[in-house]
Amino acid sequence: MKAAVFKEVGQPLAVETVADPVPESTELVMKVSFCGICGTDLHATREGLTTACCGQILGHEYVGEIVEVGKEAAGDWQVGDRVCAMPFIACGHCLPCAAGRFFECAEKKVSGVDDQGGFAEFVTTGCRETILLPDTLDMQSAALVEPLAVGIHAVRVGNVKAGSRILVIGAGPIGLTVALWCRFFGARDVVVSEVATTRADLAKKMGATAVIHPDLSKGAEGLLQQFSDVAGGAPDVIFECVGAPGLLQQCIEMAPYGGRIIPVGVCEQPDSIMPFFGLVKELQIQFAIAYTRDDFDTCVAMLGEGRIDVSPMVTDIVSLDEMPDAFEALRTPSHQCKVLARMD
Repeated sequence: MKAAVFKEVGQPLAVETVADPVPESTELVMKVSFCGICGTDLHATREGLTTACCGQILGHEYVGEIVEVGKEAAGDWQVGDRVCAMPFIACGHCLPCAAGRFFECAEKKVSGVDDQGGFAEFVTTGCRETILLPDTLDMQSAALVEPLAVGIHAVRVGNVKAGSRILVIGAGPIGLTVALWCRFFGARDVVVSEVATTRADLAKKMGATAVIHPDLSKGAEGLLQQFSDVAGGAPDVIFECVGAPGLLQQCIEMAPYGGRIIPVGVCEQPDSIMPFFGLVKELQIQFAIAYTRDDFDTCVAMLGEGRIDVSPMVTDIVSLDEMPDAFEALRTPSHQCKVLARMD
């Protein structure tokens, strides 16, 4: 099969012919239709805590059709089933697996991290972690289930209530899905803070009631004033969806007494905060990562029923051969939001 392969830091992905994946007896093989490019993939191709190994096929936001079913795969899977899948292939026997929290499984494999991923024509998936798509859901929209699941998981962790005032820092794909779900669950104000003016219209299409462009020279005080001007008060919940050093401290300074801060962005660098400011305001800081099986199921259901729309997020669709150039272009953000690679 053809695949886009990570060779080494500083080099673009290389489209090569590699061996087809060989599934274990409990696994499925998916013919990939689309695979989204994620910020996590970009992180994996630079020096840092999550740098991928040479020869790794990245990609964990995939959707497609089953072409092979393992002899011991649980479930009534059929060749030709249209599916998406969580990228965690877990043991299926531990307590987290029983609860659908496959990310917590100590024995899991992760597609695109320590197992071959979806930047390829075929990928293996776990029988328990694979979700059948409804006939009403097209493949292109289904390719957004994974980032949608990250967003809904963060919003559930943040315990967003109807009528809440929400601040979302960052209008990348995850910030946008967080905004969408906050609005879906009834937040009164969903204010997105984003430095790139090109993202303002996109954020409004994805659920933001307002978009503010922060003056970085004025720090937390300036951003809080901008938020209060449009929302009429301080944010009940702040979602930090960038992962840049210094932002968590800004969130602590902006949050009101008893406020909640949900760091979602991936920060791989050392950072520092002043705990005293959080202490005197009794703040709740709850990190959020990944998703559960229920998060995935909910996203598939809401997309299939037409109750949410993710089409504004897809700004580019490229072929597998075009993917290395598109991947490198994402290192310098411009108009792109979610770039999908079409594999079929």
